[in-house]
Amino acid sequence: MELEDINTVAVLGAGNMGHGIAEVAALAGYDVTMRDIKEEFVQDGYDQIEWSLGKLAENDQITEEKADDTLARITPLVDMEEAVGDADFVIEAVPEKMEIKKDVYGELEEHAPDRAIFATNTSSLSITELSEVTERPERFCGMHFFNPPIRMPLVEVITGEHTDEGVLELTEALADDFGKSPVRVHRDAPGFIVNRVLVPLMNEASWLVSNDEATIAEVDSTTKFDMGLPMGAFELGDQVGNDVSLHVLEYLHEVLGEAYEPAPLLVKKVENEELGKKTGKGFYDYEDGDGAEVPSDEGSEFVKERLLAATANEAAKLIGGDVAPPESIDEAVMLGGGWPEGPVALADDHGLESLLEVLEEAHEETGHARYEPDEYLRERAEAGGFYDADSDNGDGERFDYDVISVEIDDSVGHLEIDRAHRMNTITTDMIEEVDDAIDKLVEDDEVRALLVTGAGDRAFSAGFDASTASVANGLQAAEMSRLGQRVFGRLEEIPMPVLAAIDGYCLGGGMEFATCADMRISSRRSKFGQPEHNLGLLPGWGGTQRLSRIVGEGRAKEIIFTARNDYDPETMADYGFVNEVVDNDEFEDRAWELARDLAAGPPIAQEFTKKTMLAGRTDLEAGLELEASSFGHLFTTDDLWEGLAAFQQDREPEFEGK
Repeated sequence: MELEDINTVAVLGAGNMGHGIAEVAALAGYDVTMRDIKEEFVQDGYDQIEWSLGKLAENDQITEEKADDTLARITPLVDMEEAVGDADFVIEAVPEKMEIKKDVYGELEEHAPDRAIFATNTSSLSITELSEVTERPERFCGMHFFNPPIRMPLVEVITGEHTDEGVLELTEALADDFGKSPVRVHRDAPGFIVNRVLVPLMNEASWLVSNDEATIAEVDSTTKFDMGLPMGAFELGDQVGNDVSLHVLEYLHEVLGEAYEPAPLLVKKVENEELGKKTGKGFYDYEDGDGAEVPSDEGSEFVKERLLAATANEAAKLIGGDVAPPESIDEAVMLGGGWPEGPVALADDHGLESLLEVLEEAHEETGHARYEPDEYLRERAEAGGFYDADSDNGDGERFDYDVISVEIDDSVGHLEIDRAHRMNTITTDMIEEVDDAIDKLVEDDEVRALLVTGAGDRAFSAGFDASTASVANGLQAAEMSRLGQRVFGRLEEIPMPVLAAIDGYCLGGGMEFATCADMRISSRRSKFGQPEHNLGLLPGWGGTQRLSRIVGEGRAKEIIFTARNDYDPETMADYGFVNEVVDNDEFEDRAWELARDLAAGPPIAQEFTKKTMLAGRTDLEAGLELEASSFGHLFTTDDLWEGLAAFQQDREPEFEGK
């Protein structure tokens, strides 16, 4: 079966996840049947979809016509045979209980056509065990969406022991067609990637408080402000639901052993029905108290090291167990958990050797299995980190930098953000390196155009690396903002044309960087957004000013206020931000072709054009006057006569910048 063979998607379950998945599928143009066991359940899910589509239309994220068409593609049903009888792809999203799911698959198998692929939205249960209830385990996989599906970009695609590779590839293609970012989980391991990292981290936070080694305030201040995570550990627990965290932990404990024993504090919260925001009280009081007010100045180095050590140990188990490679773990947690930097990269940055020592000391003191270091962690600590250093074998003239790569290829200067394993997130050190690289490229008379890219194909840049903010050479936040504004703004001021070639995520500060280029092209797999409002921030490197000049004030406010991180390149082209959208397999060649075309242009005319446009932004009269004087000056250049001669002789001009 190919992607074009999938026309009808059946979603089993109309709860929060089920109706969200149904909405996503219908928005992507698929006919959807949404089934639940009672009419009231399925009708409530349908009403929620109608409300959600209305909000999307109200916020100009889709048209009223698209909202109506999407709703018309969804059929709410109770009868299983009617729901799945003509389905090409079935996504199960019923309650997270193994026996309930098995019962559903037994009934599903009776009525689904032989061609149909089954995918479970389980967040932690065994894909293999569920698949063996059916008569098609080779056509069965995990397809784990994150809540709410309409907004969260991540989908974990999980293999069972029997799953065909073609089924996994098709499921990834379907997730991509839904506008999501699939991350492959290569082995059926409990918790997969994101829950396997986040839930033990929240459990370790609870153990620290249970054992009177830290307070809730210290833990959340550390995770939110010292580690740069979007929420404190307990704040996140309340958001997710403490019963949900405990349920995952209990399953991990049952399958993997004592290392996942739930902390007494978490167990007590659930027993007291203090489940978090949904019950009004959890680790914080949302009814009679102030909710999750996390102090910014109570961070603890002890807490940070314990939590990073626990995270590094889980990452080692995933990597060493062939569940997922480092880059997939980092991508998944950044997309699914909103982390500014992946957990593997964070552990590497801190130093695996010191984190191993933290675990060994804690294990010696407590004897608890959760502190027993994984053997793969020992191996990588000795090697110096989870990630291997990349070798560089470029052919052009190169400059030596730590976090960017700069080379000159004929007349094109190539500046690449070189932190692929960290989604090319930006640090203040990187900004300073960019500043220095621009100086070198501008000083080189042979460089006629600048191509800016991100290493790898996952991200141009996923934004600012918030974990480095506290050690950003002592810069205060406002000074850090001014640094980025100035350095990125230099791309507008330098005499040569600048092309940003965007492949993968272009978010936050990364999008602000791209905004300063003269032109932008994008691969079809790219995603755009300014999600700073999700963190209570605003774009601080010129995004509030420069974006509106490209897409208009209304669109700029939409992009910033909605804080979405999933704008597709076609939409950004419609908005005027992207000049050209290129097929993924043609992207790199097209980027270099266009950069070389720009480099072949008339250097003096290009420089004057940039200057006049920049001057006219704030003063139209000054811009027009500069345009006139520049126009006159160009008549005195050799390049003009070369251009005229080439035109008359029907050949390509060879401009020399004279």
